This record gives sequence, C-alpha cells and structure tokens, in this order.
Amino acid sequence: MELACLDLEGVLIPEIWIEFANKTGIEELKATTRDIPDYDVLMKQRLRILEENDLKIDDIQEVIATLKPLEGAKEFIDWLRERFQVVILSDTFYEFAKPLMAQLGFPTLLCHKLEVNDEGYITDYKLRQVDPKRQSIRAFQLLNYRCIAAGDSYNDTTMLKQAESGILFKSPKNVIEEFPQYPAVHEYEDLKKEFLKASVRDLSLD
Repeated sequence: MELACLDLEGVLIPEIWIEFANKTGIEELKATTRDIPDYDVLMKQRLRILEENDLKIDDIQEVIATLKPLEGAKEFIDWLRERFQVVILSDTFYEFAKPLMAQLGFPTLLCHKLEVNDEGYITDYKLRQVDPKRQSIRAFQLLNYRCIAAGDSYNDTTMLKQAESGILFKSPKNVIEEFPQYPAVHEYEDLKKEFLKASVRDLSLD
C-alpha cells in the first residue's frame, strides 16, 4: 500500500501567515519556513509580533474564514484519493486549519496545537513531536506503507528524504537549487505525473 503525504500551506492552501500579514500590514509576519528554516525561531518571532501588536487568535481566524484552497487543489486531492491513501502533514495548527480542511473534504491532517489564554491571546505552541513530518513518514514505513511525499519548503525536506520518493511543489528558487535531487514542479497536472512516476503500481489506466 502506498501513502501520498502532502504539506498543506503553499501546496494546497494559501500561506495563512502571509495572508494575515497582508491584512494587518505587518511585513515581518510574511516570513515562512521558506525564509527561516528553524521552525522554533519562526514561531517565536510570530508570537512576539502578535503580542507587540495586541493581536488575538480571533483576528487570525477572521482572515482564515475568508480564504479558499489554491485553484485546482480540491480537484487534485480528489484525484489523489482515488489512487492513494492521503495524509496531510503540516506545521499549521488545528485551530487554524479546520475551515480550509472542510473545503478540501477533510483529508486526514496531522499538525500542531496552540495554547490560547482566556483573553484569546496565543501564548505558546505545542509541536506534536520533534521533526514531525519525517517522524510521521518513518512511522508509516514501520507499518509497511510506502510513502510518496510532496512539499514546498525547508521544513518539508526531511520528509522528502525519509520517503521512498520526494517531490518539490511550488517551491521557491532557493529551495529548488539547494535540493536538486528532488523533481520540482509548479502545476497540479505535473504533480499528478510525478506521483504516477513515483508509484510502484500500474496506475496508467486510471
């Protein structure tokens, strides 16, 4: 059995923090793991900015409620689920993702949690585990699943390395150049072709 393991933001949905940055006008919030590979450094920066600007979780959720998946993402997920078991491995938070996951048909999502106080301020974040995307792939492999993974950022590369096959999707130039061992595509039709090439099953008639 083969699993398709996908990153979420930048692959299937817009980058939530970038959309929130556009709404608030706070340029520093546009930083993602494409820019800052160390996720802890990135999140501490985000939490500091939220505190300095008196922003609450409701402010972020209001922006998320206006977002839609990337064009073609729902159709791609539907195509993928007919051919593979699909798992979303993301560094987003359950408190953010639900409205967008509903629009994608609720594929399985493994991500993190936020700590929010009684006033609605985000005080901390809790990782599901260290290096969670790679560890998830490793756990699936221990269950005798063969994994094909796709992501766009630095924090996806350990997942791509652990998987039997890794694919970069909609990645920036710096990530593509630093990890030339992975095929890099930018359109869902091309991503479908990469999944078909990576599979050990004959899916040519699908």
